[in-house]
Amino acid sequence: MIAAQRRQLILETVHRDGAVSIRALAELLDTSAVTIRRDLDYLDSIGRLTRSHGGAVSGQPLRESPWSEKVGQAAEAKAAIGRAAAELVGEGDVVVIGPGTTTAELARALAGRAGLTVFTNSLLVADILVDSPGNEVVVTGGTLRAGIRALVGDGTTRMLRGLHADFTFLSGNGIDPEFGVSTPNLTVAESDRAMAAAGHQVVALLDHTKFGERAAIQTLAPSSIDRLITDHASPLEATAALSAAGIAVTVVP
Repeated sequence: MIAAQRRQLILETVHRDGAVSIRALAELLDTSAVTIRRDLDYLDSIGRLTRSHGGAVSGQPLRESPWSEKVGQAAEAKAAIGRAAAELVGEGDVVVIGPGTTTAELARALAGRAGLTVFTNSLLVADILVDSPGNEVVVTGGTLRAGIRALVGDGTTRMLRGLHADFTFLSGNGIDPEFGVSTPNLTVAESDRAMAAAGHQVVALLDHTKFGERAAIQTLAPSSIDRLITDHASPLEATAALSAAGIAVTVVP
């Protein structure tokens, strides 16, 4: 059975039953769990179903704002956050940069540097650093998630295994003092967690519009974040709670 036929049968099964496990699909289609997992990741990445732990459910995930909507939001705050994040990076550092318009501002602030090694799954970051020949840029593998201009999935996580970077810089769809950083998409969350695991220090870059938002899937628990960089419009009560949880909070003007 070719991949297209197998994926169509997966969609028909999920839509009929509402939810299905990887094990059940593997038995139904007489194939391996690894193959089913890859099919589910692909179908999730193009919005045909929602990946869940151990399987998939029917329907679209909670709304993930596309790049075209986010690029103009809080632009000055994001630029200031990106510049502040760049100040943490020293000569010769190895850094991991995740997807997002705020992390793209970090890349813009690093573009004039030399001697850095940058691992990223973000097409935005890679494009910004194209004209920065003094830095080595490594783009992960993975499946393209067009809405966020990033590569996600098994190809991303495999490439990051065993990597030890000085910093990992990540953004997200929301941040909550109790829940941490979150996203609506499981595959994106898994890729972000793999990026976080590769960094000696994990730095979250989130502007004020992300506070009070809690998407379905936790990307980073508060205990997994070493530093948060945000802007002055973020709620003081929330930033104080994150600071009390042991996170070094930097608020930029």
